[in-house]
Amino acid sequence: MAFIDYYKILNLSKDATEQDIKKAYRKLARKYHPDLNPGDKEAEKKFKEINEANEVLSNPENRKKYDNYGKDWQHAEAYEQAKREQQAGKAYQQQHARSESFYEGDFSDFFESMFGGAAQGSQRQAGFRGADFNAELQLDLNDVYTSHKRTLTVNGKNIRITIPAGIENGQVIKITGHGGPGVNKGPNGDLYIKFTIQNNTKFKRDKADLHTTVTLNLYTALLGGDITTDTFKGKVKLTVKPETQPGTRVKLKGKGFPVYKQANTFGDLYITYQVKLPTNLTEKETELFTELSKLR
Repeated sequence: MAFIDYYKILNLSKDATEQDIKKAYRKLARKYHPDLNPGDKEAEKKFKEINEANEVLSNPENRKKYDNYGKDWQHAEAYEQAKREQQAGKAYQQQHARSESFYEGDFSDFFESMFGGAAQGSQRQAGFRGADFNAELQLDLNDVYTSHKRTLTVNGKNIRITIPAGIENGQVIKITGHGGPGVNKGPNGDLYIKFTIQNNTKFKRDKADLHTTVTLNLYTALLGGDITTDTFKGKVKLTVKPETQPGTRVKLKGKGFPVYKQANTFGDLYITYQVKLPTNLTEKETELFTELSKLR
């Protein structure tokens, strides 16, 4: 993994203050923002680098790790642990008056011996797992009605994944091995994708079940009859029973949403009837309704 000079990207020196970092980031982000540079791939690349640099340097803890470990800053805790173990081993040997000793060099020598170079004395090489990546993918409810493939760009790499039908809002899936690269032949980290599902339909989703309302006119509610209504995919014909009351709920089995990772299995669609009363009655209609009221 090549070293990336985050200070250089933001045109800063290493003694820059938090305010300097914030000011430099805002200035450069505004300059290279994709909205101001449509179709400019170089500007898009620069914008990503600026965001990455800001994420590291604007966080005091991450900045300290970066200043001490450079490109390997994400593995700082593992390195510190390995260093402590090395120092403990040295102290143990000195205490027991053994003739062999640990190699003491500068900081670069330490990394070379522990994480990439030849073993020194009784040292052994250690591999460390790469960092996990997190990403968020926004989809429309219609997008997750069927399984489909999609290509994502994560950390500059294209990853083609299959999105199973029925995935839920807020659900997180793990893509093994697509996180940060391991150190000293250690395994790669994993990629965790959180799904945000936007629902712009008239259906309310409850896991695999769907809910909606259908408005009946007064006469269909009283006398019954056939109506045509929408499901999530297509229309169906329903028979309304006579004297259907407002708030009556009916279930259409298997007309809901796909069940996650269960092929050809669907939830149910629940329809709640509303009744719309007629307005702007004619004189004749008023007369007839009056006669009806007397019969009741």
